[in-house]
Amino acid sequence: MIVEARGVGKVYDTRGVETVALADADLALEAGDFAALAGPSGSGKTTFLNLLGALDAPTTGRIEIGGVDLSALSPAALSDLRMNELGFVFQAYNLIPVFSARENVEFVMELQGVPAPERKRRALEGLAEVGLGGLEDKRPLEMSGGQQQRVAVARAIVGRPKMVLADEPTANLDSETAARLLELMAGLNRDHGITFLFSTHDPAVMEVARRLVRLRDGRVVGDERKTAT
Repeated sequence: MIVEARGVGKVYDTRGVETVALADADLALEAGDFAALAGPSGSGKTTFLNLLGALDAPTTGRIEIGGVDLSALSPAALSDLRMNELGFVFQAYNLIPVFSARENVEFVMELQGVPAPERKRRALEGLAEVGLGGLEDKRPLEMSGGQQQRVAVARAIVGRPKMVLADEPTANLDSETAARLLELMAGLNRDHGITFLFSTHDPAVMEVARRLVRLRDGRVVGDERKTAT
């Protein structure tokens, strides 16, 4: 298993008022999964995604990534795990405005200590793979929303993670651009075996996902693995 969650819950305390965002959630992801955490706003899907990506810690339960219990890791070790084992695609893209597309894609590899020539080569290859060859010198504000999201996907995959987590990746895109992005990520999953996990309420994402984990009111209420057609 790449990720295994058992009895995971998350409670937020705001000025003495407790809000249960997630309760007693179980999930096991296998290598090569193309899965979606699906549900309406407030269902707990983004909370669950953040916990599975080690961006936040659960209040209860246990999460393992690659067989390693996250609660046993120091903050530095958690940072290393996120940097080397996981890739992230955020709804708001989270690109660095003053960096070019290539520099944004290189950023994680720089943190990983990849030598500069290798960083540049892999960044250009990654941008070409997501259909942005020739645009490597453009800055985010010179690109469309769909192009920025593709830069974010390239940045997520060039570090060679075991899994990419994407939070509402189509939320800011028109339907045609969203369809192209989903086709791109499905191809990366199929051709390179990259595991993807999305949080979404977009029916288009739910349609292409091969596994649907449904959440409602902070609880997992369904886990369906689609059969190949």
